[in-house]
Amino acid sequence: MAQWLAAHTEIRAFNVFNYVTLRGVLAMLTALFVSLWLGPSVIRKLTSLKVGQPIRDDGPQTHLSKAGTPTMGGTLILLSLAMTTLLWADLRNHYVWLLLLVTLGTGAIGFIDDYKKVVHKNPKGLSARAKMIGQSAIALIAGYWLATHGSFALSDFKETAAQTTLLVPFFKTVAIPFGLVGFMVLTYLVIVGSSNAVNLTDGLDGLAIMPSVMVAGGLAVFAYVAGNMLHARHLGFPFLPGTGEVVIYCGALVGAGLGFLWFNAYPAEVFMGDVGALAIGAGLGTVAVIVRQEIVFAIMGGVFVVEAVSVMLQVAYFKYSGGKRIFLMAPLHHHYEKKGWKETQVVVRFWIITMMLVLAGLATLKLR
Repeated sequence: MAQWLAAHTEIRAFNVFNYVTLRGVLAMLTALFVSLWLGPSVIRKLTSLKVGQPIRDDGPQTHLSKAGTPTMGGTLILLSLAMTTLLWADLRNHYVWLLLLVTLGTGAIGFIDDYKKVVHKNPKGLSARAKMIGQSAIALIAGYWLATHGSFALSDFKETAAQTTLLVPFFKTVAIPFGLVGFMVLTYLVIVGSSNAVNLTDGLDGLAIMPSVMVAGGLAVFAYVAGNMLHARHLGFPFLPGTGEVVIYCGALVGAGLGFLWFNAYPAEVFMGDVGALAIGAGLGTVAVIVRQEIVFAIMGGVFVVEAVSVMLQVAYFKYSGGKRIFLMAPLHHHYEKKGWKETQVVVRFWIITMMLVLAGLATLKLR
């Protein structure tokens, strides 16, 4: 919308909308405002629908007081994110539409899952098989689309590499060829893995959303550099035409996430639910694939990775040992609660860890 005004009006003031950095900041502020504005009404609506979050009986006893807190608050994030992206992004850019489709598609899967749990009182929600089929279809479509659309220039701008290569951080021109099938598998693992990892992390007030905000901010820097030939050349970074518009999506996600945190901070007035967690994770994973920073994404989202791995290890060891456990409780944040950490301690410490990991990821921009 803003780009259209800059291109189709003679008002010189609108020319500032050609700068992706300005639109990225405005997207963040707009999404924040929309979240804060819509938040109270969305929470009241969810409360009136009695979509209270069920609490695990085997979880920490301090969580029992959370029973009845409205969930599906991720709808607020998706509304703010979609509205803001459509307002400030260049809608001729195919990456923008891909990100919206992946985010809203996985959000729809999460919405159905939440709806079955809290409205139909089905504790299993959407079956694991149906959920995985939906996520897999979205991820594979995104992977195929990205694999068949163009190439990018390596740091010297003389050699080009296929879109299906995997870039290795700390090296200027190291790119591992994957091929179409390999790239689709990689994209599947990144998108589906990050979607479920964020969902598993979403177990404490503010725990999942703030790391998501920080990772989105870090990926926005990579998107900006990758989409700008001069900055990419200066930093020895691959040039990826069109990825600059991804900054708008990331900025909108940062603003929407901060607005949601206003209501999700301890003690939470609303929970994100699968509708938000699955969508945010998938969106972040898609951004990482677009900017070709899957490995850096794993570094910056280390908290999500560890949370997911803790669940896989717990389940595998439980079956292998005949009932023994590695952790007091999985995902990992519950383990530390069982050890005596207060909920706010776990959340803030995981935030601090994420901040350090994002900074480590950003360091790879220069250390090449």
